[in-house]
Amino acid sequence: MAGQGLHRVAITGIGIVSCLGNDLETVGSALREGRSGLVVDPERQELGFRSPLTGQIKDFDPKILSRKQRKSMPDFAVWAYASARDALALAGLADSDIQNDQTGLLYGCDSSCMAAIEQVDALRLRGETKGIGSGQIFRSMTSTVTMNLNTLLKTKGACWSLSSACSSGGHALGQAADLIRLGRQERVICGGAQEINWQSMCSFDGLGAFSVQVDNPATACRPFDADRDGLVPSGGAATVVLERYDLAEQRGATILGEFLGYGFSSDGEQLSVPSADGLSRAMLSAIEQSGLDASEIDYLCAHATSTPAGDAAEAGNIRRVFGDKTPRISALKALTGHELWMSGAAQVVYTTIMAQQGFTAASHNFNSADEGTTGLNILQKTDPVPPGKVLCNSAGFGGTNSSLVISYC
Repeated sequence: MAGQGLHRVAITGIGIVSCLGNDLETVGSALREGRSGLVVDPERQELGFRSPLTGQIKDFDPKILSRKQRKSMPDFAVWAYASARDALALAGLADSDIQNDQTGLLYGCDSSCMAAIEQVDALRLRGETKGIGSGQIFRSMTSTVTMNLNTLLKTKGACWSLSSACSSGGHALGQAADLIRLGRQERVICGGAQEINWQSMCSFDGLGAFSVQVDNPATACRPFDADRDGLVPSGGAATVVLERYDLAEQRGATILGEFLGYGFSSDGEQLSVPSADGLSRAMLSAIEQSGLDASEIDYLCAHATSTPAGDAAEAGNIRRVFGDKTPRISALKALTGHELWMSGAAQVVYTTIMAQQGFTAASHNFNSADEGTTGLNILQKTDPVPPGKVLCNSAGFGGTNSSLVISYC
């Protein structure tokens, strides 16, 4: 790793609650087989949404926590807790190992819509505020994930949520790695979480950014494809346990991967249209920190959300970094939809699953490129070669970009 006196950073645990499944085996099978988690939501159809498409969490039991514990938690905070407990179990970390000043919590989250709506509805129904209850305060805060997980897991180190639109999860992992690299924390439980409900998507739907290819939800999200017409909203929660590499080795932990580099940038241009060079600056920064050459990256997990302008901009940024010979590329949002605030963290979980299970997932629903997306080495079928040196991209409204470099070999 580049730099003197910096600690190496290991990935020792991962957990996921997504529309592809709620455990690593189920999600891995979906990625390998190309099984989509996207559906048509009848309620959105009835309400008059332009696009009723969405990701859907299935077979999740929130009763892993008591009703009292859940009182201060929106559903996505409960998903985050479930993914964190799974990640900690895989890492082999007991409660006594994390309840100290050297264990931190850092999650990406940029909204908590339902609690704000529910408390306003309660006021209008009752004509007074005293019956609303304190739980709605904690449910409605953007920091709801970390404040609730801190109380449940009893960690005593860093504890904050990061808000940067759809790059939130990526920045959370990058900043968590920096805390370990610089010796500020020995381990950090980090990730991202995103609510799934129609209430949080009303204005987004009104922008016309969602796909309207509703006849077959599984093929609606078409990253990089010439016929792409918009994204499909989704969500869930993803958790990654990062540790100081030497300490993980000392305790005999299984090292799932090594976190090599984190790059960030901002476009400094428009709110919703990505720039021609912003993401490439983040990619180059992450690669430089990793100590690798760009030619050593063998797989790129693209941000590609299936919007015409966004995918074309990312394709151009990728070509700026890699030239005519790009690494293998896939856009997993073809299966998951756009998981928004959690997407950057979910990418790391998905690529780690692929590395552990021995394959690289295809970029589904890609049939042909247009002028903007041509020239990329996009995987059109599952590759039996797992990812080795990986670059994960995420980008958000306001022109905020995150790139992460991870080694699985």
